[in-house]
Amino acid sequence: MQASFREGAREGFRVALPQSIGLIPWALVTGVAMVTAGFTPLQAMGMNVIVFAGVAQLGTLPLIVAGAPPWLIITTALVLNLRFLIFSAAIARGFRDIGAGVRWLSSYLLIDGVFAACLEKMLTEEDRHWRLGYYLAPSVWSWLLWQIFALTGVLAAGAIPRSWSIEFMATIALIVILLPMAKFRPMLVAAATGGSLAVLLHGMPLRLGVIVAIIGGIGAGFLAEHWQTKRAPA
Repeated sequence: MQASFREGAREGFRVALPQSIGLIPWALVTGVAMVTAGFTPLQAMGMNVIVFAGVAQLGTLPLIVAGAPPWLIITTALVLNLRFLIFSAAIARGFRDIGAGVRWLSSYLLIDGVFAACLEKMLTEEDRHWRLGYYLAPSVWSWLLWQIFALTGVLAAGAIPRSWSIEFMATIALIVILLPMAKFRPMLVAAATGGSLAVLLHGMPLRLGVIVAIIGGIGAGFLAEHWQTKRAPA
């Protein structure tokens, strides 16, 4: 293992550690929610390992429980993960000179917190071993953290009283992770528009309001960026 890989891994772990802690309540709630929705522990952990996307898992669970058509479940999951298309395009240059197999593994491990913490250094550092260590160390750590605490939620689901409304923990954890990413005006416009639409359209059947809110938020963000670029001095 290259010395620069180890050096990058130490730096990446140090930078991303505070954000990764927010995964713990989120993973716990996801584990509990999957068992509550009727999944067996094996099914729940299978979905957790294969999908590895808490927002998509929590967003599609009500549709699965309600017996919604597969096309709607798949569409909802894809729309909820649409942001990773943007994340991947933004961070792609950080994987220059790195093999296709490692890039595929890295795309599976990509999460919001690691993207927010690693983007800047991934684009500016020249040493590819350092970049890879910087990305993989927090990514693998976050994956392990997620699986361990999702399994804890799965196993503890029966012991948690139904009267304890713990769903808010996932929302708070997501806000803590995403707030540092909203550094620019277009991001704030997208978040405000998407959030407002989600609340206003809460009553739409089959949770279609979530899909409309995501598309509306992305559209508003693109418009805000376009408007900001036009107003910038030449």
